[in-house]
Amino acid sequence: MTTTATWLGHACVLIRTRQHSLLIDPFLSGQPLPPPVSPDTIAADFILLTHGHADHVGDTVNIARRTGATVISNYEITTWLTNQGVSRVHPMHIGGSYRFPFGRLKLTQAVHGSGLPDGSYGGNPCGLLLALDGCTLYHAGDTGLFGDMALIGEAGIDLAFLPIGDNFTMGPEDALRAVQLLKPRRVVPIHYNTWELIRQDADSWAERVRQETATQAIVLAPGGSVEL
Repeated sequence: MTTTATWLGHACVLIRTRQHSLLIDPFLSGQPLPPPVSPDTIAADFILLTHGHADHVGDTVNIARRTGATVISNYEITTWLTNQGVSRVHPMHIGGSYRFPFGRLKLTQAVHGSGLPDGSYGGNPCGLLLALDGCTLYHAGDTGLFGDMALIGEAGIDLAFLPIGDNFTMGPEDALRAVQLLKPRRVVPIHYNTWELIRQDADSWAERVRQETATQAIVLAPGGSVEL
C-alpha cells in the first residue's frame, strides 16, 4: 500500500501508511461545511496535535475514546487530555523526537499561541516533522514565518502542509517565502477558506509557487489525497 496524505479541511490531515492511520489536528464536526469524513466513523491509530486551539484539538477527545488512538502532543496538552478521559497519550516537546511504530516524529518550532478550549494553558505550539515509509513530511501547524524554516528544510522534505489563510497564520506572501526556505518537493496549502476571515485564492498562490520556486504546489479539495 502506498502512503497517502488526505486533507480533510482546515488543518486536518489524515496520513495512511502501510500499517497505520495518523490523524493530525482533527477539527471535523466544527467546520462550517460538512467534512468529507465523519468524526464518528473515522479510524485512527495515532492523533497528532500541533497546539491547543479549538479548531485543532477539535474532535480529539471523542475520536481517541472511541478508537483507543494514542494522542501525541506537547506535555501540557497531553496532561489536559488525560484529565478529559483520554487513556493513551505520548507527551513530547519542541526539539524532541521519538521513534513510533509508524516512524520518527520530531516537534518543531511554530510561532503562534496554544490556549486550550476551556482556557487552560496549552504549552507551546509546534510543527510536525515526520519520517515514515521512506518519506519526510512537514505539517507546520499554525505559524507565522520564521527563518529557522531553512533548518527544518535540511531534513529533505518530500511534502509540506503550510497555512496560507493570513490573519491568524502566515498569509500567501509569507507562505511563499516559507516554501523558499523549506524547499519541499511538494507543498499543499491548508488553514484557509474555513471562514471568510481567512479566505484566500489557493490556486493563485500555487501558481506563484510553481513560477517562483522549484516546488510542486498541489491544491486539494477537502477529501483530496496525495500519494507519497
